[in-house]
Amino acid sequence: MPHYQIISCKSALNRINSRYLPFHWDLNIYRGCAHRCQYCYALYTHDYMDDHRFFDTIYIKKNATDRLALELAKPSWKREVVNIGGITDSYQPIEAEQKIMPDVLRLLIRYKTPCIISTKSDLILRDFDLLDQLSRITYVNVAATITTTDEALRQKLEPGGVPSARRFEMLKAFEKTEVSTGVHMMPIVPLLTDSRENLEAVYAGDKTAGVDYLLPGLLNLKGRTRQNFFDFLHREFPQHMDYFLLLYGRGDLDKEYRQSFYKKLHAVKTKYGIPSMHRPPEAAAESEDGQQLSLF
Repeated sequence: MPHYQIISCKSALNRINSRYLPFHWDLNIYRGCAHRCQYCYALYTHDYMDDHRFFDTIYIKKNATDRLALELAKPSWKREVVNIGGITDSYQPIEAEQKIMPDVLRLLIRYKTPCIISTKSDLILRDFDLLDQLSRITYVNVAATITTTDEALRQKLEPGGVPSARRFEMLKAFEKTEVSTGVHMMPIVPLLTDSRENLEAVYAGDKTAGVDYLLPGLLNLKGRTRQNFFDFLHREFPQHMDYFLLLYGRGDLDKEYRQSFYKKLHAVKTKYGIPSMHRPPEAAAESEDGQQLSLF
């Protein structure tokens, strides 16, 4: 079981300086995540904490909504898109008890602030009415990470997340609202989730759920993520170790594999016709020079 610790934050919103993203603000109400995804890219964020155990020590920012209220009330706030849960899932299990997100959403409603929410949980349906209300005022995007429809494999890759079927059902529920929805098929893991069969299964599930886009992306292995993932492979799939060392031997994924995979992916994408990109309304997401950006 994870250990939970209360902390205070100096600010709720963190500035993201990138001209390639449709948002410039990031909000994370927790540090660390109990979903324990074996490919997690955010492990490095605990390097700044006393306890480096990203999956086992979850920090709860109890004053996050107080700080957010002050920041959104500033005359300088321009109602820009806020990305929620970019580093750690806001709807991980502890949120069922803490109930921080409803207060966050009420503030976004009050200050007419658009948002993007990414999650591996259907706990977000608890806040369905608030998201519905916000979506009638401004832009709202809800995205679920879905890497595989093989539940046995999903439990190994993402032991703390809810089954993929429940994520599809969650996205389907938002068809009744103005919320835009998407799937992040990220990461796609060589040998484990890169088969034509798995790609088709995820795309078919997305089609049924009526999502607006599907964003695919191959596994990256950098920093602490690399060691964590190779430890996972050694435990669960030792027969694949040599192949992965060959694919990622120099850090980046092998170029020939990447080119071959994207040909296969293109065929599936063409078959199902689900866009890989999504464009929010211009009023909700603009670049610094005023040009509209794609969502991801």
